Amino acid sequence: MPKIVSYNLYPVPPRWMFLKLECDNGLTGWGEPVLEGRIPTLRAATSELIEKYLLGKDVSEINKLWQILHKGGFYRNGPVLMSALSGIDQALWDIKGKILNAPVYELLGGKVRDKIKVYRWVGGDEPDPETAVAGAKKGIEQGFKALKMNVAGKLEFVETPEKLKEVVKKIEKVREAVGWNFQIAIDFHGRVSPALAPKLAKMLEDIDPLFIEEPVPPGYIWEIKKIRAHTTIPIALGERLFNRWDFRPYLENGLVDILQPDISHAGGITECMKISTYAETYGGLMAYHCPLGPIALATAINLATVNYNFLIQETSLGIHYNEGLELTTYLKNPEVFKIEDGFVKPPENPGLGVEIDEEVVKELSSRFVDWSNPVWEHEDGSFAEW
Repeated sequence: MPKIVSYNLYPVPPRWMFLKLECDNGLTGWGEPVLEGRIPTLRAATSELIEKYLLGKDVSEINKLWQILHKGGFYRNGPVLMSALSGIDQALWDIKGKILNAPVYELLGGKVRDKIKVYRWVGGDEPDPETAVAGAKKGIEQGFKALKMNVAGKLEFVETPEKLKEVVKKIEKVREAVGWNFQIAIDFHGRVSPALAPKLAKMLEDIDPLFIEEPVPPGYIWEIKKIRAHTTIPIALGERLFNRWDFRPYLENGLVDILQPDISHAGGITECMKISTYAETYGGLMAYHCPLGPIALATAINLATVNYNFLIQETSLGIHYNEGLELTTYLKNPEVFKIEDGFVKPPENPGLGVEIDEEVVKELSSRFVDWSNPVWEHEDGSFAEW
């Protein structure tokens, strides 16, 4: 079987990174190790893993290689290691699919569905009503039947009634614009304090969201239990959890309805398959987190194709970044992500199903500038995220 002999890492705008693995027989595989705002750190970690544990190894032994990459360094898990491992794992599955001349979902047992429901994100970090409504209408024009938006930007630990009414009114305007045959997910982004989140969730009931995402930051197990007691809206979380053990307390305590492991943070295909199966035993649904590029999205779609408990897939499709860049800019086969009536079909090409235009990747990599998370302050000057 082929062996890994070389690799390249390409940080690319808007805030992603692509990995190319090459075998001694000329086959290549692509992955997307991403850690927004920490790309230089992740680049070094990914290179170290490949050079220490992967070069010269049989590319077909994905399960064995995953264990070595995860456990070989004694210190395990966390965002840096797991994001590096995720991109490597994606590239290995891409190569294996090409060796066997089959899409990755066929290697995972084959389809349980013929098309994948998708949504797009609208509105920005601090969405005003006009921008959110315009984004929602644009999404409808692009073929979406669902969207996700931030609930708000900066919020005090306990807000005024006027501010909370403004937040709710904004989302009501989006609901009015898209109607009731359209799904709206609302992302708290972990920025709402445990004291405020239950009240705000209850106020959103009449808008009937598809889910509220990350109502408090990860780790606040009992605070999520309190929120759950105040609302019937499904609760989603998982973008900052990195393996099945991280998800365990949420599932075992019945605190989450929809799990959102990120394909590029939670161990890639190998670990996200295990998380998905684990979730199914608790009635948990999957909505893989993916505000990322084409390789990560292709990975998520392959997983969504085979996991029965899949609900809906996040995408960056339709979003235009600086200089006209969009997700499909990096593809030779952009039609693979064609949206039809709110759905995308599973890819038919071998491997992950996307053909990366390496010349475009190289050109745009020279323009990469690492992204920084917004830093907000309260009125009293203290940091404004919980």
